[in-house]
Amino acid sequence: MSTTHEEITLAAQEGTRASSLKELIEAHLYMPFAFQSNPHEAEAVAGVDAWLRARGLTDEPGVAAMIAYTRPAVLASYNSPTVDSDILQMVANQVAYQFIFDDQAEEFGRRSPGRLLPMLTESIAILRDGKPPSTPLGAALADLHRQVQERCTPAQAARWAWLSREYVHGLLYEAVAQSDRFPVPIDLSNSIRSLTAGVEPFCPLYEAAQHCELPPEDLYHPAMRRLMRLSADAAVWTADLFSAVKEQRTGGLINLALAHQRTHRCSLPVAVMLAIQQINDTIHEFQRHCAETKPQLSPAGVGYVDGMINWIRGCYHWSRTVPRYADTAVAPALL
Repeated sequence: MSTTHEEITLAAQEGTRASSLKELIEAHLYMPFAFQSNPHEAEAVAGVDAWLRARGLTDEPGVAAMIAYTRPAVLASYNSPTVDSDILQMVANQVAYQFIFDDQAEEFGRRSPGRLLPMLTESIAILRDGKPPSTPLGAALADLHRQVQERCTPAQAARWAWLSREYVHGLLYEAVAQSDRFPVPIDLSNSIRSLTAGVEPFCPLYEAAQHCELPPEDLYHPAMRRLMRLSADAAVWTADLFSAVKEQRTGGLINLALAHQRTHRCSLPVAVMLAIQQINDTIHEFQRHCAETKPQLSPAGVGYVDGMINWIRGCYHWSRTVPRYADTAVAPALL
């Protein structure tokens, strides 16, 4: 991107004046997708609470409070507004699991990446080899795997397991990056973020949500891989805008806004504006590819791409309202 700090500052000052970082984001982020939520959201909230209790995860210190603070079923509702109640519950359970897993990995990994190995190797053994779990978190993953195998085709379940293993590997890369005394370059930070985002493991569930199975020519369409990458990046980078204050306070590194701040040695609001420009470009590119590709797809393929759109819109509307990122509403927007 060629935009300078001065151009970013001038553009923001000439536009809507924002008193907080949240207002700055809302004023400048391009979000063409209107808010939607799933009518089964309340059931999913209750279902997540029951599932976590049954797995013994809310017995762990701080987990119940974290779930109330992050609202995983609400994120699932916003990201999956049109799926049936069964798929929504699976999505909500998986979001909750990933929130818990990610927080534990972050806690262990910041002390030493090696401390992550037991939980990561247990996950890989469950997903790749079908090994029995040895921890409550592992038991939760095994139960998610069972749910996916029961609802999805064998090929969809295999894709879910493979993409979930990529997410697990990403958390180890993040821990290594966090422990390195040298700054993480922005491209490397974004590559790690694309794995730790954990968006792509949900794609097989959206395959299963269609009225008929995606034909191979849709699933392996030359543009589909690019659409998925653009969608996942736009979704998780948008969340990064709202989480930057929290991540900065807790020493996080793998965040698009903070990566721009390190790279350009600028204030957080300027870094957020640079990140917004990157996200806006990504969403525009996604829309162009959508317009070109959708006419070539079956109805099931179109529904699958619509699921990618839902992640972009859902992450935005969840991030701007979730208590976990409330600090963004009081952080100053002074450039």
